[in-house]
Amino acid sequence: MENFTPISSFLGGILIGISSFALLYFNGKISGISGILERGIYFWQDPKEHIWAFWFLVGLVLGGEVILLLKYPAFSANHPHPLWMIFVGGLLVGFGTRLGGGCTSGHGVCGLGRLSIRSLVAVLVFMFTAMVTVYLIGVMK
Repeated sequence: MENFTPISSFLGGILIGISSFALLYFNGKISGISGILERGIYFWQDPKEHIWAFWFLVGLVLGGEVILLLKYPAFSANHPHPLWMIFVGGLLVGFGTRLGGGCTSGHGVCGLGRLSIRSLVAVLVFMFTAMVTVYLIGVMK
């Protein structure tokens, strides 16, 4: 973590919390990205849900692109892992979110904010799995 600063992390956490609260308060929607992605992809199941999910995902990608254009160092396009490893990791994350009934944003940000025991268990499993994965990748190098 070369670019870690406590202030930017704190401010980023506050912005994530405010945006999640705003989505829930004004639209009644939980900002779990895996669920939003699913609604955006399976548009034939509920077209009304698809529209807001689609625009949420477009805004998510465009927001990242804007930050990248501003040359913010934390969003460098260079990464130390090969593309196959990133692809396999993405598939495992997708499988895990389906198995756990949500992703880190849904359980970690929204679920913990609503004091959900189910989300607390899911976040603890996510964190433990992430620590084991980082350890194993470090051992394989």
